[in-house]
Amino acid sequence: MDILETSAYDRRQRRNTWCVLLLYLLPFIASCTLYFYLWIPDSAPSLLAAGIKAAPILSLVLLVLSYNGGWSLVGVAGGLLLSAGGDCCLIWPELFIHGMGCFALAHLLYSVTFLSSRYSSTSSSFSFIFLYLVLWVFGVGIYVYLMPFLQLDPEADVLVPAIGGYVLLIVIMATMAARTRRPLILLGSLVFMASDLTIALTKFNVVDTEYKRHIIMVTYYLAQLMIALGDVKAVLEENADDLHKWKRS
Repeated sequence: MDILETSAYDRRQRRNTWCVLLLYLLPFIASCTLYFYLWIPDSAPSLLAAGIKAAPILSLVLLVLSYNGGWSLVGVAGGLLLSAGGDCCLIWPELFIHGMGCFALAHLLYSVTFLSSRYSSTSSSFSFIFLYLVLWVFGVGIYVYLMPFLQLDPEADVLVPAIGGYVLLIVIMATMAARTRRPLILLGSLVFMASDLTIALTKFNVVDTEYKRHIIMVTYYLAQLMIALGDVKAVLEENADDLHKWKRS
């Protein structure tokens, strides 16, 4: 009977936790809705446009902080905050390198977080080693493919090494995400790569589509949401495990 009561209690706790989490997500949903409703043109950069674009990510920063505390500023919350800074920079085309630098630092923080004990993983199976290999081959292949287009840019001397460094960091981040074996974290990293790939292909005139901004922003917000939720879920599971150990002691 005690086991049944404990199981029922755990189910109620999980249900209540996800209900509260959904309430915490309302600011993210509202700010995303506002961004897509206003759809301020890229040709009209302003502080207002920067704020509206960064608002969904800032709401995720508050979400992660509320669950994980101030230490997450050197983890996923910090990565999200840097991403919001990158969003603001990319409003102005001349700040592209600065924005890319913000996102590179965000990937670095994500990578370090995914190596922490909270995300500790067992030894990699063959399927995951194969996934790591695919990620690295894909990253190198994309960089090599982009190289001729980057060299046509007036700022090629800066862009060629900068893009190379960025590709390196995002592939490391995706590799560390795969290591966690957490579906939300892994999918978030892969969708993030898809978003950045779309930026690269359209910015450097490899391909062009009238829906490029839609693709970039939908995949970007979705990726950050999955990474934030994955981090919160890891903390909730860690706390639940600690509680179970305490009950058994």
